Amino acid sequence: MMLSRRNFLFGASGVTGGIVLGSAKVLAQVAENSDQIPEITVWVAIKPDDTTLIRVARTDMGQGIFTALPMLVAEELECDWSKVRAEYADTNRNVTSGKPFGNMVTSTSISVRDSHEYLRRAGAQARSMLVAEAAARWRVPIEDCTAGNSLVSHRPSDRSFRFGELAMAAARRLVPENVALKAPDQWTLIGTKVRRHDALPKVVGAPIYASDVDLPNMLHAAVAACPALGGKQRRFDAGPVLRMPGVTHVVPVGDTAVAVVARSWWQAKKALDRLAVEWDEAPAQGSTTDAMQQQFREGLDADDIASGHAVGDVEAALSNAARLLEAEFEVPHLAHATMEPQTCTAHVTAGRADVWAPTQNGEGTTAVVAATLGLDPSRVFVHKLHPGGGFGRRGLAQDWARMSVQIARQVDRPVKMVWSREEDMTHDYYRPMVVARQTAGFDAEGKLIGWKVRLSGSSIAASLSPRWLRDGVDYALMDGFSEEDFPYACPAFQVACARRDTVVPVGFWRGVNLSQNGFFREAFVDEMAVMRGLGPLEFRRELLADNARALDVLDTCAERAGWGKAETGRYQGLAIVEGDHSWCAQVVEISLEQDAIRVHRVVCVVDPNFVVNPDITVAQMEGGIVQGLAAALYGRITVVDGRVQQRNFHDYPFLRMYEMPRIEVHLVPSLGKYGDQWGGIGETGLPPVAPALVNAVFAATGRRFRSLPLSLHDLGSEQ
Repeated sequence: MMLSRRNFLFGASGVTGGIVLGSAKVLAQVAENSDQIPEITVWVAIKPDDTTLIRVARTDMGQGIFTALPMLVAEELECDWSKVRAEYADTNRNVTSGKPFGNMVTSTSISVRDSHEYLRRAGAQARSMLVAEAAARWRVPIEDCTAGNSLVSHRPSDRSFRFGELAMAAARRLVPENVALKAPDQWTLIGTKVRRHDALPKVVGAPIYASDVDLPNMLHAAVAACPALGGKQRRFDAGPVLRMPGVTHVVPVGDTAVAVVARSWWQAKKALDRLAVEWDEAPAQGSTTDAMQQQFREGLDADDIASGHAVGDVEAALSNAARLLEAEFEVPHLAHATMEPQTCTAHVTAGRADVWAPTQNGEGTTAVVAATLGLDPSRVFVHKLHPGGGFGRRGLAQDWARMSVQIARQVDRPVKMVWSREEDMTHDYYRPMVVARQTAGFDAEGKLIGWKVRLSGSSIAASLSPRWLRDGVDYALMDGFSEEDFPYACPAFQVACARRDTVVPVGFWRGVNLSQNGFFREAFVDEMAVMRGLGPLEFRRELLADNARALDVLDTCAERAGWGKAETGRYQGLAIVEGDHSWCAQVVEISLEQDAIRVHRVVCVVDPNFVVNPDITVAQMEGGIVQGLAAALYGRITVVDGRVQQRNFHDYPFLRMYEMPRIEVHLVPSLGKYGDQWGGIGETGLPPVAPALVNAVFAATGRRFRSLPLSLHDLGSEQ
């Protein structure tokens, strides 16, 4: 039993005609089968009724790229947007046919900012081929023909062809190598609020998520891994469980976990709860949050610290300073807590594996499955589905895919594996715990003359991709303080980090290292402002005097928030962070109610240079702010002897509806005024939230809180 993507879920027209391997000189070969759709390029296929299929190589985890990326193609293609349909690009085709879809990874807000040029070019190429075909049929100059609204028109004779009438023959034409792209002032689709392709399916509960997979003859698996991180399973007694209703198999999952397979997931889960398993937890003994905190703090003074961005002689500047300010900061491990726990469906047969996956990295899933099963990657077929949240959990961390095929190989039937919420929470790849020490020196006139940053924490690269380390150093640990994204002018500056890896696996979390370093930096800037004798806004303006783009965003945010004009009993905090070439400033407005924080309002101003869909951009800013607030107020994963203590939303809370502040997002795209690099939006809204919040708490209480979450602190005011 094999299901093609064409017959599964979306009816996705997964098998199409031609194949273009990225070279303009390759002739697209259109298949003769009448049910196959003419493929103009690998990105565009057009049905006879003008329905335009645009392929998406990235993964839509809710960030809206199933709409935004097709908009980029459609802008240049000049098709009728109401006739556009999106579908995932075929991962197997990318693996076996020379990567015609390029990079399929979805992380670091990369989808639009790294894809826009070649997707717009793909639309222009397809349009050119359609226009050329129409001109040839009319025997008129191409220059006399125009495309628009899924029509190619010859204005002198008032004739036109629909795209669907031209597609089959156009697909046989050479893909032009050089095509002109529209200038931003010519865009008619980019920058508009078209409805998202995934809006209606989500509203009506259509089966678009990996958890919705339902295959003929399918079984269900529930999994339990060793409760202690880094531990293994020694043995289990399957006998009693196999006699329970619906249970078909009890199987090991590598040497770290065990799975019960049954006719329904609930039957599997109930049986798993009663399965007697002996675990080896010895490797995790002594691995506790307190011990790791001490290890990281000691790293701040260690000899093996690696230097990053440096300007001037910071040691000399600090030794000659008239006044010094020093502060230590700390953030905890954080879980991803995606609404859809880890899941994957697999069917493994002789020489082939089919995987229905909510993956952020289809080729990564292919590689992991192939390595796990000993298959050639060409024999792995990854059918991508929407994840119910990702935030980095479903990217390089492919443990869920590995476990899924390990189970399916032993069962010889399609198996859908779903983790429980508790399993998901206690076996994550967590946002790293990191500590920081910052020292600033000021001269006799109060000017900042030196700034030294020391960081100590676990390396995501060491955990998931050691090849990214350079001489054992994870320079990404210093993001936000690096030469590329450190915004402030300071005569002497240095950042350095000590890598301290533990039994706790760490991975990408929304905002990655900016999620903690943005907090460290922007909270300390407010502390420096006090020593400088300036307000938080004025001090930042002084340090950003030569950064016009940052100043535009900062000043706009202050103006829209009414900085310094909060009503009585409310207090404001400010922060600005650049992430993925987008600038984002935020003002958080709070009050204290019985010494508890009440966040009333968050004003966010963002400049990603260009905006594809304003509604999607606003939604992403709002989502990042909500996630950032929840983490700053409540988020904390703790470990005792390798066992994660938090298990569900009762002890790892998110914001409740009644806690939601009013969020005001203002888009100020600079449209190439400061360069033509497109910025990301998926993670940009999160890093400024925590520092703006703690800066507002200082305004309310007169106290500095340098560790998160704030729920751990007594917020009683000293004013």
